[in-house]
Amino acid sequence: MGEPSKIDHLIKTVKETPKTKEEEEEEEEEKFKKLLQSKEKVTKLHFFLQDALGVGSNETVWEVARAQITPNSITSFGQVRVLDDLITAQPDRNSEKLGRAQGVITFSDLDESALTMNLNFYFTSGEYSGSTICVVGRNPISSKNHRELPVVGGTGVFRMARGYTISNTYSYDSVENYGVLEYTVYVAYYVDVEDQL
Repeated sequence: MGEPSKIDHLIKTVKETPKTKEEEEEEEEEKFKKLLQSKEKVTKLHFFLQDALGVGSNETVWEVARAQITPNSITSFGQVRVLDDLITAQPDRNSEKLGRAQGVITFSDLDESALTMNLNFYFTSGEYSGSTICVVGRNPISSKNHRELPVVGGTGVFRMARGYTISNTYSYDSVENYGVLEYTVYVAYYVDVEDQL
């Protein structure tokens, strides 16, 4: 064996040379084209959000802004909140943790209680760990059950996802100001052939 030859050293140097921005963009474009030609998969996900509106330091929903009209509005019009709710496999807050629901909700209807929502379901365990599903739309919270929101995208496994969610209020404790929201997500996404190998 002896010392590596000059050719071995040159090959190693070429392999370690970082790609240019143009090369990275071309590579990403090729991955995108392959993804579009990949097989589409449909999945149904079912989970629960632990919505802690008012339990002291453990709150997961916080008001960050309000309009001048908000204090006098029966629908809290103009109020903006951010959230970072725990996603669990079952309604019990101590059940298996699947991830976080993170985003912004805005009270945006003058006549009825309804939110404009921008949510990201960020999965931190299981086969979808590190992936997100993005949900954006109008949520008529005055309706307790069967509220539909569109799935408009995602990352990781759910890159280019589309579909919809159905949410229901599973339970609400007015003393603790703590809600459990049930979500069923119907999502279509492309299966990257290279990821399956």
